[in-house]
Amino acid sequence: MGIALHSRTAETKRTVVDSQSPNLRAKSVLALALLGATAPAAHAIELGHDLTAGGNLALTSNYIYRGVSESDNHGAVQGDVHLDSSGGNFAGVWGSTREPDLDPGARYDLEVYLGHRFDLSSVWNATLSLRSHYYAGGTQEASNDYQEILGTLTYLDRWSFSVTAIPNAVRYWFYRRLSRSPAWIAETSGQWLIAEGLFVTAGAGYYSSPGTGPGIQRGTGYAYGNGGLAYEWRSFRLDVDYFLAQDSAVRTSPYPIANHRLEGTLSWRF
Repeated sequence: MGIALHSRTAETKRTVVDSQSPNLRAKSVLALALLGATAPAAHAIELGHDLTAGGNLALTSNYIYRGVSESDNHGAVQGDVHLDSSGGNFAGVWGSTREPDLDPGARYDLEVYLGHRFDLSSVWNATLSLRSHYYAGGTQEASNDYQEILGTLTYLDRWSFSVTAIPNAVRYWFYRRLSRSPAWIAETSGQWLIAEGLFVTAGAGYYSSPGTGPGIQRGTGYAYGNGGLAYEWRSFRLDVDYFLAQDSAVRTSPYPIANHRLEGTLSWRF
């Protein structure tokens, strides 16, 4: 089961499936995201030398990540491939299509990640990962690429909490690109089994930008969240979520705010 990153949870970015996390990450910021890809998928391929390979493919009606839509409220295709070792190390690549008319004018999001999973007990684990996010293709006049450090605490596949540090986040003010400044994100997500294969899901997060000065450069932040249902059958999972986000997101991001938005994601693990 998992959290799908990239419609990363509450955002979760992305559609990386983490078998240790509660929801699906291709949704946005809260629904499950970004805790992803820390554990082998259900049908991971054995490669020998204690390595397994896995991943997923997903179709989402709206690429929502951390409370905003990077597909301009249109659909997106997403995928992930990763390697896991029996010792807890993992590495992979996640990608998604996006709206090229939105800054920075790229057609694709790519994320390269690596990390380590620490098994704290039979039901608890912690994950520390490094991620490098790239915008590819299109006509880009400036680079919005950034890196982040992510720490996640997970209880079975039911609940997770993560803290992310971005040292070089790009800062906007109502669609105007300002500069780069640090950013912090705290997210939590969970899922509860209510019938065979059927889950209630929920997530919440807060994005904080300390700022670099007075006026429009001052610190700001916004909260976001989602709730919905998920159904799993074999290697397939369908998530339907309702998203909310504060209007103050326009002070840090140039993307449409995912407030009162309904989104669906169909994913297949391999």
